[in-house]
Amino acid sequence: MLETLHRIVKEVNAAPDLEKALSLIVTLVKQAIDCDVCSVYLTDPDARAHVLAATDGLRQEAVGKVALPLGRGLVGLVAERAEPLNISDAPSHPRYLRITETGETQYRGFLGVPIIQNRKVLGVLVVRQQAKRAFIDDEVTFLFTLAAQLAGAITYAQASGELDVLTTPSRVARYLEGRPGSTGVSIGHGVVAYRLADLDAVPDRAAEDVEAECESFRAAVAAVEDDLRALKQRLSGEIPAEDNALFDALLLMLGGDSLVTETVDLIRQGQWAPGALRQSIDVHAQVFEGMEDVYLRERASDIRDLGRRILTHLQSDNQGEIDYPSDTILVGEEVSAVQLAEVPPQCLVGVVSSTGSSSSHVAILARAMGVPAVMGVTDLPVSRMENRELIIDGYRGRVYPSPTPSVRSEYERLAEEERELTAEAESVRGLPAESTDGVAFPLHLNTGLINETGSTNHEDCAGIGLYRTELPFMVRDRFPAESVQVMNYRRVLEAFSPRPVILRTLDIGGDKPLPYFPIAEQNPFLGWRGVRISLAHPEIFLTQVRAMLRAAVDLDNLQIMLPMISGVAEVDELKMLIKRAHDELLEEGYAVSMPNIGVMIEVPSAVYMIEELARRVDFVSVGTNDLTQYLLAVDRNNSRVADLYDDLHPAVLRALEQVVRGARTFHRPVGVCGELAGNPLATVLLMGLGVDSLSMSAGSLMKVKWVVRSFSVSRARHLVHAALRMEDAQQVRRFMEGALEDMGLGGLFRPGR
Repeated sequence: MLETLHRIVKEVNAAPDLEKALSLIVTLVKQAIDCDVCSVYLTDPDARAHVLAATDGLRQEAVGKVALPLGRGLVGLVAERAEPLNISDAPSHPRYLRITETGETQYRGFLGVPIIQNRKVLGVLVVRQQAKRAFIDDEVTFLFTLAAQLAGAITYAQASGELDVLTTPSRVARYLEGRPGSTGVSIGHGVVAYRLADLDAVPDRAAEDVEAECESFRAAVAAVEDDLRALKQRLSGEIPAEDNALFDALLLMLGGDSLVTETVDLIRQGQWAPGALRQSIDVHAQVFEGMEDVYLRERASDIRDLGRRILTHLQSDNQGEIDYPSDTILVGEEVSAVQLAEVPPQCLVGVVSSTGSSSSHVAILARAMGVPAVMGVTDLPVSRMENRELIIDGYRGRVYPSPTPSVRSEYERLAEEERELTAEAESVRGLPAESTDGVAFPLHLNTGLINETGSTNHEDCAGIGLYRTELPFMVRDRFPAESVQVMNYRRVLEAFSPRPVILRTLDIGGDKPLPYFPIAEQNPFLGWRGVRISLAHPEIFLTQVRAMLRAAVDLDNLQIMLPMISGVAEVDELKMLIKRAHDELLEEGYAVSMPNIGVMIEVPSAVYMIEELARRVDFVSVGTNDLTQYLLAVDRNNSRVADLYDDLHPAVLRALEQVVRGARTFHRPVGVCGELAGNPLATVLLMGLGVDSLSMSAGSLMKVKWVVRSFSVSRARHLVHAALRMEDAQQVRRFMEGALEDMGLGGLFRPGR
């Protein structure tokens, strides 16, 4: 039964459309269970009926025409209860309803299973038998599994409008729902990330010419190596030099003898090149997938990506670079920073990913680039998105595949209004970031991510509020030397001099492991991460601090920030190490000066210990991403609880209030460097709380400045006083949306003006 299930699922997944998928289901299920009838009814909420969408055993002319009113018959009962119904003698049941239009005789055995997605019944899968029959548990679970498989396909068909062909036409706009990743509206054409062939679908086949297959495979490997080198060279001027090491790692993986040799051996044993490649890639990927370390497990996806790249060249000897259309919307199961880097910036208009959240790396990068993004679209049929016209709504987290003319027209209007709004926001460029009553709110930049370059005009920022130092550590196969780090830090310090630059010390662990420093833990976010690692390995911390101090010689704009602080003992010990590094460099003849030292408030204990922490440091910065996740006990990368993660939650605002109040006791400035700082809805609240500065991605800078210049501090204090008394995040959100609407700034948080 399990093998049959896998075969059916595979065939259904390969179906070109829902109609074909349903047709396959009813035929294959009827054969597998050996019953007389198999049918699928789809729920049409507009018609308030269950429509017969496919059948094997009933009259085909009834498909699309027979509709059972909601709540009627055994089908209606299955949908109503949202649970399976297994009856050996259906006519004896009080809800039995015979539909003569289907040509059915009196069937006795009945098994109906609901098709459910996100707690919503989408339809019913039914099998029937003329004789009395109580279906066994294995058959029930078999159907239940297939129904779950169908649910995703039906959801997509609803979004694309395809379902309208099979049920009663509806005027309701169909869309796929995800999570807002980066605000904005885009209309474009889908380009599936890498546009690679399906390696898992490659069949076994005997090689007709072994030597020709070997030659073809080696040529494909060489072509992929050339592609990666060309990509690395093309991006060398756009990304920091250390980030190019990411491509070196891929080339190293591809150049390993074992992968090539094992594939060639399989070819010489008689397997054709694509089949041999699939086998060797599977073996290598499974080795990594079986490892406990999270980072190493993720390397399995890199191996499979390389395998798909090679397969693409095997299938097309003349393949060149992907010709990205001018309106590219990049679509993928899990879009990576490398995949984003492959798209020419002038062509990229949007990003859609079936995984991830608003705080994932790609979402943050999309915001930095000013590109709309929708994350966590769990029902996204990636393979069917290639060259399909898409509309993405980054405000509401919606994707419209093959939009209707009316939907397209509406979003064209909204896109035009957004362009006008952006131009209006740009009008504040060059003006001071201060409130209407003249209070200054310096706006800084968050940087350090891959693909962030110095090409952006940063004249309007007051400096760097957060420079993430961990990326150069993550893309190498060993800890970077002190001299390498000096060059990295010197570059950013010089670029922004004399404006301040806050360099955060190494913040690894959690979702940021190092390939050469594996950390295997059941709960990495509550484990060995941030300064806990720095304290356990002072040699790593001292090397980094020495590099920072050396890089700042003659510039005097360095500030050092310590992440993941949970208590005063950590700060005391780290300050001693910084002093030690400073004294060592003085002894070595370097004209270094002691920088300002600050802490990141990211965990609840730091909130409650704020006065003790503020006494020991020069400044305080709140990392709202982690603080929100710890306050609400929500893993922000977990799509199952993503709805619970909201940094406008009153608990977060009250924690911020306490931090500001505690820091004021010792006259320490308070900044916010999490994603909350770049959210226009939060800007006024942060002003009212008394936050001194905000740090955000470059794409948010002008919008936030526009809000700052639209409100007075007194008005902001009034609004935050009201928000602090509210009971949930939705109340706060609606309240602030109303405040911005009143000031004519509604276009900053929703489509259109």
